[in-house]
Amino acid sequence: MQDAYHSPWVVQTAVDLANTLRPIKGEDALKTVEQLRDFLDDHPAAVPPNSAANQGAGQRHLTRIDLAEVRALRDTVREVLERANADAVEAVALINDGLRRSRATPVLRHEEDRWWTEVTSDTDRCSAHLAATTLSALASVIATLGPARLGVCAGPTCRATFVDLSRNGSKQYCTRTCAHRASVAAYRSRRSPR
Repeated sequence: MQDAYHSPWVVQTAVDLANTLRPIKGEDALKTVEQLRDFLDDHPAAVPPNSAANQGAGQRHLTRIDLAEVRALRDTVREVLERANADAVEAVALINDGLRRSRATPVLRHEEDRWWTEVTSDTDRCSAHLAATTLSALASVIATLGPARLGVCAGPTCRATFVDLSRNGSKQYCTRTCAHRASVAAYRSRRSPR
């Protein structure tokens, strides 16, 4: 990973992982090993291509243990995204603990006349690689842009998470759809007779 600002796809992997759980709607998109395989196939930056944990789309050998480990990681990532703005110290403690548990290791890479640091795990566990990737991406956002860039949608019926990589850092909603719903609700509230 270069840094969070220059690799939004890695940051998006963390957000997408957290958002596989929609607590208000009661939806969970990581109930089965097949759903985990699909998630990893849709997020190729999550597990390094040269890792034994990544053997190509649809060829990963994943088990219920992998699923349980990734679901536990999801809870950690989601908690970091939910807490960072209000309690940065606790969010950072969660990140650091997760990175230690995943045996995260920084590796210096060089490609096309450019150097960057990638954080990976020295184990073959899918969850460890995913933890190293997602948690280091969130750590990079906090270090470069501040903890207020991590958050939860302000929509009253939405608890989706987001990371704000915009210049002004004023994001409050997970998507334009949620922002539009809030705008319409505020407009109707102002226009309604009292």
